[in-house]
Formats: sequence, structure tokens, C-alpha cells
Amino acid sequence: MGIGDGTMIAALAKSLGQLSDPPVLRVLWKSVALALLVMILLVVFLWILLGWLQIFDWGWLDTAVDFVAGIGAVIAAWLLFPVTVTAIVGFFLEDVAEAVDRRHYPHLPPARQQSIGEAVRSTLAFAAMALGLNLLLLPVYALLFFFPPAYLLLFYSVNGYLIGREYFEIVAFRRMPPAQAKALRKRHLGRIFAAGALIAFLLTIPLLNLLVPVIATLFMVHLFNSLPQTPDET
Repeated sequence: MGIGDGTMIAALAKSLGQLSDPPVLRVLWKSVALALLVMILLVVFLWILLGWLQIFDWGWLDTAVDFVAGIGAVIAAWLLFPVTVTAIVGFFLEDVAEAVDRRHYPHLPPARQQSIGEAVRSTLAFAAMALGLNLLLLPVYALLFFFPPAYLLLFYSVNGYLIGREYFEIVAFRRMPPAQAKALRKRHLGRIFAAGALIAFLLTIPLLNLLVPVIATLFMVHLFNSLPQTPDET
């Protein structure tokens, strides 16, 4: 059975079991370091940005605004972290995908070589769309924060789509041209969205979220290889 037949959790467990492979471990340490750096830079940038927006300079009130700005920066960084780290760490995940191929799919031909321009264009396009959409939705997130079910539904819906799309394309572009990969993604949008929502959930768990870019790549390789690759297959 494939992931679409109800074995998504088994595929995730298989992915976790490969974290000890040497090539995966090397990328994992890079991913953790980069994810920590991304989180720190996000907090600092947003704190400075919110500080520029202060309109008060009256003693204790200014201190209160500083405090609120700091809390707001942390919350905003938490919201933006999943798509930001996905966009940046994507440049380092080819070795992870190759490790999955060697261990689980040795019968497949070598992956196609992406040009640097192709990889940069797709990553920048994702980053611009994902960060722009999440920034536009920040006021909505703030409003729905007091209504947790609606807040979580919006957060995981938006980021499930965005993250599922990005990780799937990272993997699919290795095996087919971008136009064909995007057509495949559209045919299996439901499965890819569900996988993306699961990844988005893992990215919001402290400490575990530092490992998720690597876990998600392992996981998405299994998802990609479980899908029918041609339009006439079911």
C-alpha cells in the first residue's frame, strides 16, 4: 500500500529510522544550526521592526510598549518560522533525498541534475509567496489567537498547503521537469496537503522543529514514490 492507502504514519516512522544514517546526520547538524540561526534572526528583525513602529516615548508607557513589542516579535517569529526555515534549508537537502533513494529505492535511475538557476528560482518564488502570505495574515492570526480552533485551522491550512507544496517540489524536481512535477502535485493535492499539514504541525513543536526539515524530506521522498506518476494511473 502507498501513503494514500493509510500508511502515512508508517512512512513517517521509516523516515525517523533513517536519521542515524551518516549522510543524513551530516545534513541534520547543518539543518539544526541553520534553523536556530533563522529563529534568532527572525526574532531580532521583528523586534527591531516593531520597535520602529512605537508611537510613545513617555516613561513607563514606553517600557510597556517595548515589552509588548518583544512578545509580538517572538509570536510573529513562531508563525513565520515554518515557511522561513523550509525555504532556506531546502538548499541543503539533496544529500538526504539521495540517502533515501540508496536505502529504499535502489532500483530507480539516478536523479536528474537541477541547475543552480532552477533551484534558486523555485526557492525564491516559494519564499516570496509564503512569507508574503503569512505577513498579510498576521492581523488575522492575531485576531483568531483568542479563538484557538479557528486560529489552528487557518494556520495549519495555509502552512500545510505551502509546506507540502515546497517539500514535494524539492523531491519531485529531482525526478522530473518542473512543469511535470507541478502537474503531478495538482493531481494529488489532497495527499500532499495532508503531508504538509503534518509537517507544519511538527514544525511548531519546540526542539523537534529543528529536526523537521530533514525528517520532512525523508518523508516526502516516500510520498513521492508512492504516487502514480502518470495521468492515466489511479
